[in-house]
Amino acid sequence: MKRIIYILLLCLAVLSAKAGQDTPVRLGIIGLTHSHVGGVLNDKNKPYVIAGIVEPDKQLAERMSKRFGFSMEIVYSTMQELYDQQHPEAVACFNATYYHQDVVRFFAPKKVHIMVEKPLATNSRQAKEMAELAFRHGIHLLTNYETTWYGSHEAAAQLIRKGEIGEIRKAIFRDGHTGPVERNTHPEMIPWIKDPVLNGGGAVMDFGCYGANLMTWLMDNRKPLSVVSAFQTIKPDQYEEVEDQATVILTYPEAQCILEASWNWPVNMKTSEIYGKNGYIQIPDKETLLIRTGEKSLVQQINPVSRPAPYNNPFSYFCAVVRGSAEEDPQSSLQNNLIVMEILDAAKESAKTGKVIYLK
Repeated sequence: MKRIIYILLLCLAVLSAKAGQDTPVRLGIIGLTHSHVGGVLNDKNKPYVIAGIVEPDKQLAERMSKRFGFSMEIVYSTMQELYDQQHPEAVACFNATYYHQDVVRFFAPKKVHIMVEKPLATNSRQAKEMAELAFRHGIHLLTNYETTWYGSHEAAAQLIRKGEIGEIRKAIFRDGHTGPVERNTHPEMIPWIKDPVLNGGGAVMDFGCYGANLMTWLMDNRKPLSVVSAFQTIKPDQYEEVEDQATVILTYPEAQCILEASWNWPVNMKTSEIYGKNGYIQIPDKETLLIRTGEKSLVQQINPVSRPAPYNNPFSYFCAVVRGSAEEDPQSSLQNNLIVMEILDAAKESAKTGKVIYLK
């Protein structure tokens, strides 16, 4: 009889855990001033319910409400109001990068998981405090990059780890567009994206972080030995306080990486070139990969499939991590993004001083 009761209790526990995994995550949205917020508000197959939105600018909230169809009844002025009224399990940040730290300070002690839009913070000092809070309170603190979900990057990494092009010797990452003012895709983002405090810089923070994230991932979280950079402001009438053009060189013991970040390019661009000891891979977009494995070999084009669910959507992925049905992706992890912040800090210091910065 005891054995039967034990089996029944075990089955109930399994069913309860399964039910918990299938229950939509109660997700809070912090801020509406980042252009990427449309991705979460317009998600048609979401494994979450939007428990509430924090946005003190009511006019902005009303415009976004009309555009995306959410009720103004779930809009709150403060994080405290959201938490008291809705008790979200997780929050996604779409505010200025400088305020990511405030979100972690508030929600980490309450055991609420957090995803921020790239980069993690405006500097390493902020990032380290945020990481310490996440570790202390046992929450996930993830950073979302568009390029994490590219099938082409995932396929390239698999080929590199299989030794198809040999050890990495050089990588070039080009990320940029015509500029946030010129694009005017989300007017509420423009004031803070070109603010040296709220964004931590200009193009290097907006776009240099992509290549730093990808190279750190491909190098298995090994830091570069040194960082040297050159910044320019080509359009001072638009970007008077920050750089709109940045080139950063990372040096490793047997490899070099170039990050090219720009608000001056004629088209939107996120491309990668990875050169190994025996061949190279070029990634012109998220669906295409070109590989050449030797001097006498031909270039092969590969069109990799999309990453499997939930790794094909940042918010489905975040919810799966919260539910425990998916592991943290290395590109989103704190281990990676703390190094990214060190690289960005060193790049800004090098541009300021004209010196090569050596990482500890």
